[in-house]
Amino acid sequence: MWSEVMEKDNTSSFEGFFLVGFSDRPHLELILFVVVLTFYLLTLLGNMTIILLSALDSQLHTPMYFFLANLSFLDMCFTTGSIPQMLYNLWGPDKTISYLGCAIQLYFILALGGVECVLLAVMAYDRYAAVCKPLHYTVIMHPRLCGQLASVAWLSGFGNSLIMAPQTLMLPRCGHRRVDHFLCEMPALIGMACVDTMTLEALAFALAVFIILAPLVFILISYGHIAGTVFRIKSAAGRKKAFNTCSSHLIVVSLFYGTIIYMYLQPANTYSQDQGKFLTLFYTIVTPSVNPLIYTLRNKDVKEAMKKVLRKGSAEA
Repeated sequence: MWSEVMEKDNTSSFEGFFLVGFSDRPHLELILFVVVLTFYLLTLLGNMTIILLSALDSQLHTPMYFFLANLSFLDMCFTTGSIPQMLYNLWGPDKTISYLGCAIQLYFILALGGVECVLLAVMAYDRYAAVCKPLHYTVIMHPRLCGQLASVAWLSGFGNSLIMAPQTLMLPRCGHRRVDHFLCEMPALIGMACVDTMTLEALAFALAVFIILAPLVFILISYGHIAGTVFRIKSAAGRKKAFNTCSSHLIVVSLFYGTIIYMYLQPANTYSQDQGKFLTLFYTIVTPSVNPLIYTLRNKDVKEAMKKVLRKGSAEA
């Protein structure tokens, strides 16, 4: 009997899903389409600028900008993996997504979200080394270690998704195909299941401890040491320089972790879909678009690199 239910359920699941999104608020869809498209274009422009500046300006060939370029590339991938489908669903009456499309979207959302958690911790360690160990910074953060740390971040995120995405997709849904979301998000898909999901939620929480909470604890410890070092600096100019070095990263960490912790570290039965939709909108379109702005406005090196590239371009023209 159970095998028949599973077979029937799997057959219906492979037909794809309906992403409900904001279809119950049709007056919002056109407005959201314009807003999402605007933020998506800003994300591509801003993050591409960071990547190009990091590559073209030799003064930005440092560990900090190597990791920042990784973050910008990650944000571009994250938005490109989710925004086009969202725009398609917001624009017209068709709210469908194929099973394969949903599986790919879920995998990359989980993977890239995990990568960002670990990458932000790596960037915190880089700031710790720069502020607390300035005389040994170049020795500690040598190119080989930077490459290894970036690799750990990318492999951790994709490894986590390789476990969670198939487990989520294989849940019996008893023919349910309506996803009360505009993306194939894990909490929304778990909420569709017609079986007890406590075991899967426990697994998700356990992995989240390593992918989300452990990096956050590491970030807090790193900034605890940084704060202690900054308070010991006697000159006001020195304290201001150290603060400016770390403030951009702290803002990005706060924006990202605030939404991620709320969404992924609570039981599915307490998960409010309306809250989840707007929070997903925030970390899907707002955070990736403001990251380049935060780093650019608060960073003299990036500003100078941008001026240098623009002057060179105008001179060649």
